[in-house]
Amino acid sequence: MTETTQALSLPPCQLYLISPPVIGEDFAARLAGALDGGSVAAFQLRLKGVSEEEVARLAEPLQRLCAERDVAFIVNDSIALAQRLGADGVHLGQGDGDPREARRVLGPSAQIGVTCHDSRHMAMEAGEAGADYVAFGAFYPTTTKEVSHHAEPDLLGWWSSIFEIPCVAIGGITADNAAPLVEAGADFLAVSGAVWNHPDGPRAGVAAFAKVLG
Repeated sequence: MTETTQALSLPPCQLYLISPPVIGEDFAARLAGALDGGSVAAFQLRLKGVSEEEVARLAEPLQRLCAERDVAFIVNDSIALAQRLGADGVHLGQGDGDPREARRVLGPSAQIGVTCHDSRHMAMEAGEAGADYVAFGAFYPTTTKEVSHHAEPDLLGWWSSIFEIPCVAIGGITADNAAPLVEAGADFLAVSGAVWNHPDGPRAGVAAFAKVLG
């Protein structure tokens, strides 16, 4: 693994920042501000309703910024786009491809994450398929995306007590409600709205997690 991709396996609990579903030309500056707020292990580009060409264009300055800050740059959903961009990794939903195929295409150093909702079975399958991390959630109500699965904190505790593969908690996480997830054993907190919609800006949004993350 490179130093960048190693960021996804280092304790203690860290932030995994996810982009808003729609971004503007000024987003690189907003991302820089967020990264100024505190330690961020990874940034996932998750855009909706945008062509691959447009995502690739928007990704360029963001990927460069992440490389400069030693933040893993992860592409959502698309193995092909991750390969095209030379991203540090890809995050796969249950319908977005097989982790084994992602490994074959992206190589041994790529970080491959898999959405596992509230399912222990899905998580174990992902681990067996070579995933570098599994993501559980949603833990709280969220307006970032439509969800039909609700996970409980004890799922994180079960996973972390048995498996070495890191787990990511996702779904409506804020600085105010994150503590039970950290205490339960989450290796990463995937956050989006709590940072981008923070009343004092993205930098303050990231900084707000400092106390709960230690």
